[in-house]
Parts: sequence; structure tokens; C-alpha cells
Amino acid sequence: MSRGSLRIYLGSAPGVGKTFAMLHEARRRRGRGTDVVVGIVETHGRALTATLLEGLEVLPRLTVEYRGSRRAELDTAAVIARRPQVVLIDELARTNLPGSRHEKRWQDVEDILDAGIDVLSTVNIQHLESLNDVVQSITGVRQHETVPDEVVRRAAQVELVDMTPEALRRRLAHGNVYGADKVNGAVANYFRLGNLSALREIALLWLADRVDEALERYRADQGIREAWPTRERVVVAVTGGPESETLLRRGARIATRAAGGQLFACHVRSSEDQVGVDPEALTRIRRVARDVGAEFHEVSGTEVAGAILDFARGVNATQIVVGVSRRSRWQQLLRPRIASEVADGSGDIDVHLVSHEESRTGHRDRRNRGLPRRRVVGGFLLAAGCLVGLTAALVVTQDKHALSFDLLLYLALTVGCALVGGIWPALSCAVAGSLVVIWFFTEPRGTLTISDPLNALALVLFILVSTAVSWVVHVAARRTEQAVAAQRESAALAALSRDLLAEPRPLPALLDKARDVLGMRRAVLIETADDGERIVVAATDPALMIGTPLHPDQSWTLDVAVEDGVDLLFDGPPVAAGDQRVINAYAAHAAILHSREQLIRAAQQAAGLARDNAARTTLLAAVSHDLRTPLASIKAGVSTLRQPGGTLSAADESELLESVEGSADRLDALIGNLLDLSRIETGTVRAHTHLVDLFDMVVGTVRTTSDPARVEVDIGPDIPAVTADSGLLDRVLANLIENALRHSDRDVCITGSVFGDAVQLRVADRGPGVDDVDKERIFAAFQQLGDSPRGEGLGLGLAVARGLMTVMGGTLVPEDTPGGGLTMVVELPRTGTAEPKAAPRAAVEEDS
Repeated sequence: MSRGSLRIYLGSAPGVGKTFAMLHEARRRRGRGTDVVVGIVETHGRALTATLLEGLEVLPRLTVEYRGSRRAELDTAAVIARRPQVVLIDELARTNLPGSRHEKRWQDVEDILDAGIDVLSTVNIQHLESLNDVVQSITGVRQHETVPDEVVRRAAQVELVDMTPEALRRRLAHGNVYGADKVNGAVANYFRLGNLSALREIALLWLADRVDEALERYRADQGIREAWPTRERVVVAVTGGPESETLLRRGARIATRAAGGQLFACHVRSSEDQVGVDPEALTRIRRVARDVGAEFHEVSGTEVAGAILDFARGVNATQIVVGVSRRSRWQQLLRPRIASEVADGSGDIDVHLVSHEESRTGHRDRRNRGLPRRRVVGGFLLAAGCLVGLTAALVVTQDKHALSFDLLLYLALTVGCALVGGIWPALSCAVAGSLVVIWFFTEPRGTLTISDPLNALALVLFILVSTAVSWVVHVAARRTEQAVAAQRESAALAALSRDLLAEPRPLPALLDKARDVLGMRRAVLIETADDGERIVVAATDPALMIGTPLHPDQSWTLDVAVEDGVDLLFDGPPVAAGDQRVINAYAAHAAILHSREQLIRAAQQAAGLARDNAARTTLLAAVSHDLRTPLASIKAGVSTLRQPGGTLSAADESELLESVEGSADRLDALIGNLLDLSRIETGTVRAHTHLVDLFDMVVGTVRTTSDPARVEVDIGPDIPAVTADSGLLDRVLANLIENALRHSDRDVCITGSVFGDAVQLRVADRGPGVDDVDKERIFAAFQQLGDSPRGEGLGLGLAVARGLMTVMGGTLVPEDTPGGGLTMVVELPRTGTAEPKAAPRAAVEEDS
């Protein structure tokens, strides 16, 4: 049995007509004789949609019990049992009710497709998982119902149901999307013109990318390598040199001439290049590519031109931008220009040859650098010394060997000079050797004349072979030198990356590593302020404090620019020229880490501001309610008492006064908590500690609570005094007791015990308790967990209590009450032994 096919109607927003289009397709197929049924379609009260449902077979839905009511869901089993050819299932991203077959509706669709049934479905662009965050940033609404992108991509067909934002807003205003009571809110919020335009663009671009993917699959399946210019795709070949920025900007202008143009930056790492391009230069080019909207790709290949063409054909490019060669004329004779090779092999791809400033000045390819100076000098010394010694030995024994043997010995000496000093010492040795052979070993001797033509030919061949062998040996020696240097640099950079990943503070670790590798005494990263002062960001020297200005009189061996306004300074011996790439790599890492730390600080500041804004919003919303309630009660009571000619009885008047007093007490407690929280957060609370007798303190606090008769105090005579601030401790206990009374219908019990060097007070209630995952969250400001019907206030009591305990050097932790409920454990340091107390429960009740 083959799997069914999925056809999805994609929309940019609700109301564009996805369900309408799906129902039209269903009626068209039914008219052709196809067995079509409706699994589930939501009309949302739209008359036109309901009209299209008429005449279609609608399968019964599955009834699910949810929160005391019965809801209808898709009955997947009934669809599979009915086995139609096509089934309509609306809202692919919908979350099923608990008790359904699957959590998500798209999972039901997968089961139906596996059963060989074709499915027509709908989804909005904001419900795609990959676009959820993007849509939230535009509309401010996070969609909790999402469908994986892969499910939509696997669909046999995805049809975009498009509508202009203006037309959709008119449809909304006419009541064709939502009811009249929701239109104004929708138009002013989610359905703003800017939101709809952005969502429409996202939907169009997403579908265009899927079309591109399908086209690339088709071209790959059919083996088509020629470019199909469905849209302008411009590839810019960059070398990493200074001309790369010019080429990228020129390519960007070419790409933007056509709507929907794409820009690619391609850098080829040739297998012949042992050293490669400076990492700092590549980092700069990547940044420029990002700024002009290009995708940066780094590829490898034995031939640069062939790699560029392969990449261009791989992305279906229509145009290639290359720069004029920076090689000199004699270099171009030895190696053809890359631009010419690209143009010759481009076929139907247009090639733009762009001139730039660097092409006029030329350049010296750093890959063609000679060997180190010491080796060249050594080669010349070897040539001079060995040439004299070898000639002397051959002159003494010239009767015992032929000219051919002499030439082989001088050729061996030439090869040895090439191995040590490269091409120039070897060529010098070959020329000098040939002159020596002519003078000493060819007839007539003692002159630079050669009488025998064969000897002359042998001498010419000697010079040519010496030159060729010297060049090959020179190139091999140079490549070996470069490979060793590249391996050394790669090992250092790999170790750097590995070590930084494990460092909790990577920037100081980077400076330590750079100092050790380069043999420096100290390293420092500085940032130049607007006034020109250089501020220390990180340093290996403890004497350089972070955030302090760098002394202007201090001298530094090396100053490397990391980014605008940021420099990496080294103090130590001079740096070898060969270490410049490693230095640049450290600078590039420093730039990334510095930017990362700045982003982290900015994110932390933003998070702090967001928390502050949320706290202010919550505070204003809560205060508007919690201040209004007691104030309204006070105003009503006072107004009634002040009515002229009132006939209130003494009992009624006493009740009103009691209500006014209670409301005033609640208002006083609320303002007290707000002030305490403000003082805690600003750090202005100071604890004035002294010896406090816990029994007297608890009894005095219980007496001021709203219902002291429901509080049981069980503090034994062996409980010692504690060191605390009596005023702050009273606030802590009052908040804890009121919180316990508010969340429990049974008595609240306060007990005391000695635990090591501390004294613990336990305020236990028999309420619903708090889950373990919420035990820390209850101490956050403005938290009211459980939505208790008896709850009131701003949710500040526990936050204030913990803050005050911290100020006094104590702790406040929640625990579960055995048998159910929550126990707040107050722990303070003990100082001595208190006087015995008797009958605590009776004392409290009598005083109350």
C-alpha cells in the first residue's frame, strides 16, 4: 500500500482564504468522482465557508472530556476505518486536547497518510517552527501551536493562498474573518498593515526557497549542469587581498539590479598554497560579505579557476565577478591569469573582470618568498668553500678521472647548495663550476676556450641540468619550510581554540596563551574611550586593573589593532616576521571574544531592564487594585459615618469603624512591604542587631496578626536568645504568619528548636502546599502561586521576608509540612540561653 499524498494550503495570516480554497478543491474533486470526506474543518462562524461544506460528507468527530465540558476533535480512527480517497483536515498545527490519540494534529495526519489516504490541510506561515521567533519579533505574539518545517516540506504540494494586506483588512472590517466585537482589536494589533506586509513577504520568500530546492533536485536528478537563470545569482571570487572589498561591493550592485538577486562570496583555498591567507584578512572579508548581504563560502581545489567554476555551477550562478590579476608580467608568463581561465571555462555564465587599485601596483606573492636569509648565506658559503676544495682535489688528481666525472661532482655540489641555500647559491655554484671546468679541465687548459665541441655540449647540458635541478630542489625546500611553519601555526591555533572552549573566562586565558607562545612579558587588551584615554579591558599583569586607564608613559613592543577602538598590546622582545600570522590570529580571536563579552553585557542589561519593566508593570497593575480596595472600604465607611441625620446603631457604627480600621491596617501593611522591598533592592536596609528573646518576639508579633486565635506558639524554655534586629524580625514573622493564615483553614503552628550553632523557628500551615519546582519561585516579588481564593496583596510578603533575613545574616527556606502544607524555616545564630517560659499557648490566647 502506497503512502498518501499531502497538499497544504499556506497562508500569511488568518482570513486569507486557506480553508475556502481547500473546500473549493474538495468540491472540484468530488465533481470528478473522487471519494472526498471532511475529517475536521473549522468554519469560525463564516457563512461562506459553511456554505461550501454543504453537500460534502462530514465524518463524526471524537468527543473529549476537558475541564468539565465536552469538546469535539478529529477522529483519526474513524477516518482510517472509512478509507476515503481524500480527507480534509483543517489547521495542521493545531494542538489536540488531552485524551486525544496524539498531542498534535499533524501527527494524526501522518497516521492517515501512512494508511494510504490523501490529505488536504491548511497552515499559516507563523505556525512553522523555524519562523516562530521571527514572527514573534514582528507581531509581538508567540505562537504556541507549531508544526515542524520538515512536515510541510515533505508535502507533495504547497499552494500559497495570497492576499494583499489592504484586501485582508477590508475583509476583516466587513466581518468576514472575526465577529464584530473582535474587529477593532484585531485591526489595531495583529492585523496592522506593517505586520501583514512582513508576514506576506516571509510566506512568499519561504515558498520561493522551497521552489528553488525542488528545482535543484530536478536539475540534479536530470544531470543538468548548465545554469538556469531563474534568478540572478552572482558569485564574487575573493582572494583575501585588499581588492576583495571592491569586488564584493561591485558584485552587490550587480545583484541588486534584479529583484530577488542572490550574492555569494567564494574564496578558494588551493592545495598548492601551504600557508594560506591571513586569518585576519579572511575575517575582514567575511564581515564585508555579511554587510553587503552575501553568503561567504570557502572551498578547496587543486586549480583555483576550476574550483570557482564548480562552485558557480553548484549554486546555479548566472554571473561571476573576478578581479584583474595582481601578478607581474613575467609571473603571468609562468602562470596564466585566473580571470582568463575562468572566462574560458565559464560557458553560459557571464564573467565580469573588475579593475582595482591593487592591479596597478602589482604585488609580490608571499607564497614565492625565498628561504630564510641565514640559509641563503649558508648556501653561498658552502658554494664558495666546497668549490675551492673540490677544484683543488680534482686538479691534483686530474690524470685519474675524465671530464664526465668532474661534471657529475660539480652537479652534486650544485644540488647540495640548492638544498642549503636555494636557487641563487645553486646558480652561482653552477656558473662558477662551469668556468672552473673550462679553465682547468678542458683543452686548451688555462683558457676559457673549448676546442672539443662535445665538451662544449656537455658543459651546456651541465649548466641546464644544474639550473633545473636547483630550481626543483629550491621549490621543494621552500615548500617544506612553509609546511613546517603552517603546521606549527595550525598546532598553535588548534591548541588555542581547544583551550579557550574549556575556559570560563576566555579573554584573560587568550592573553595568557598569546604571551606564552610569543615569549612576551605581559599582554593587555585596551579600549580607547571617546576622550582618547586607553582603558584596560583584560591584562596578564595583575598591576593593570581592569577598567582603569593605561599609563601613557608605558612603552609596548607591539600594538595590534583588534577592531575599531580596541588594541592588543605586548611587552617583550621583538617579534619575528614569521610570527605575524599567529599574532593576527590571536587578534582575530580577541576581537571575537571582546565582541562576545560586549554582547553578553548588553544582553544582561537588556534582561535587567526587561525585568524592571515587568516589575513596574506588575506593580502598577497590582497596586491599582490592592490600594483601591482598602481605600474604597475606608471611604465608604467614613462617608456612611459622616452622613447627617444617620440612624446607625452602636453595633453598626462599631462594625463600620472596625472595617475602616482593618482596611487601614491592610493599607499600612501593603505600603510597609513596598517600602521594605524598595529598601532591600537599593541596599539601604541596615540591621541593628542585639540579643532578642524569641518567645517574647513571637508572642508580640502574633498579637498583631489578623487572627491570633488561630496561631499556636510552641517554643520551649530551652530555646536561647538570638542575635537579630527585633524590628526586622518582627516584619519577617508577621509576613510569614499572615501568609500561612491566608492559605490555610486550620491553625498555624510556630515551633522553635536548636540546630547546631543556630536557632530555628518553624511557621507551619496545613494548606495546599507548594510544589518543589516552585519553592524558590515563591520568593520572587509579585508571585502569588496557586491563585488561592483567599489570597490578596501583591505577593511581596515572602520576598520581603527573605530579603530582611539576608540582611540579618540568617536564612529563610521552605519545607513540606508532614501531612500536607508548607513550613517556613527561619534560622538565626544563637548567642546564649533564654530564661524559661511556661504555658506558651495559654499566654498567647490570654493576651489576644
